[in-house]
Amino acid sequence: MFGFLKPKPRPAPEPDKTAGDSPPDAADSSGGWFSRLKQGLTKTRQQLGGRLAGLFGAGRKLDEAFYEELETVLISSDVGVTATEFLIDNLRSRARREGYAEAAQLKEALAELLLEELQPIAKPLDVTTQRPFIIMLAGVNGAGKTTSIGKLAHYYVRQGKKVLLAAGDTYRAAAREQLVAWGERNNVAVIAPQSGDAAAVIFDAINAAAARGIDIVLADTAGRLPTQLHLMEEIRKVKRVIDKAMPGAPHEILLVLDANTGQNALAQVKAFDDALGVTGLVLTKLDGTAKGGVIAAIAHTRGKTNPGQPIPLRFIGVGEGLDDLRPFDAQDFVAALLGDDA
Repeated sequence: MFGFLKPKPRPAPEPDKTAGDSPPDAADSSGGWFSRLKQGLTKTRQQLGGRLAGLFGAGRKLDEAFYEELETVLISSDVGVTATEFLIDNLRSRARREGYAEAAQLKEALAELLLEELQPIAKPLDVTTQRPFIIMLAGVNGAGKTTSIGKLAHYYVRQGKKVLLAAGDTYRAAAREQLVAWGERNNVAVIAPQSGDAAAVIFDAINAAAARGIDIVLADTAGRLPTQLHLMEEIRKVKRVIDKAMPGAPHEILLVLDANTGQNALAQVKAFDDALGVTGLVLTKLDGTAKGGVIAAIAHTRGKTNPGQPIPLRFIGVGEGLDDLRPFDAQDFVAALLGDDA
């Protein structure tokens, strides 16, 4: 039997060497995180998992009506048309090959197919290859970019890393103050001039990081729509300036996506990738949408258009807490999404 419907075991977390005498968050255990992941996906589970439970119920026959209803469920959960067609075509083939007659026999096959789709993008970010390791974050307004930076700072500080934040969003009035607040909350320094060009701010931050022995620089940039061509050109300039400050940087370009945008996330991935060469994704607000299937759409679409070159989904966010942004794990995600009740 395929054993991924339970979260895979993980080693005990390393002691928090940066938080004084405060005990590690109980959610750092694999069981705690899995429970929060499952809770965060409640809306998607109700939309997808709940309806699948009825579809794959005992006694349901494998007929055309079954496949049509399954198609509706998957598309309405933002799995996307092409990914849905792929899944259903493969389920049909499995049913014919194995001689299945009842829908319940395909339940595990669907979970296996979802896992196969998601595994190629489940690649943790290695920040040990450079020091300082420069991470540039981009995204549209409201995607949760600045908040994600704060949570990423918390994540890496708990690993004992020295982190520096660069307030490169010089357009949004409250962006600087918001990032400074995150810096204070995480006890990390923030390079945040009162005014100035975004590229210059990040340039200064990289030089400061090299002088201070910083491990990771998280560089914020102004939110922008892909249709705002002048702003897209400006963010290209930011990338060029980063490379001048430290040849070869940025070492990671993270695109922050709001899960609530659904299929529009695919257009954002293409636009920002064309402009910057995106190397990783962060998907936020999964707890606020019933359409978490967009992860499958992203994985399938990228795999189809760029075979062998998927953009990894580095982190997902499933809540408002500091620890609710964690590395994406395909096995845990499928288990939390479908669970034993799907």
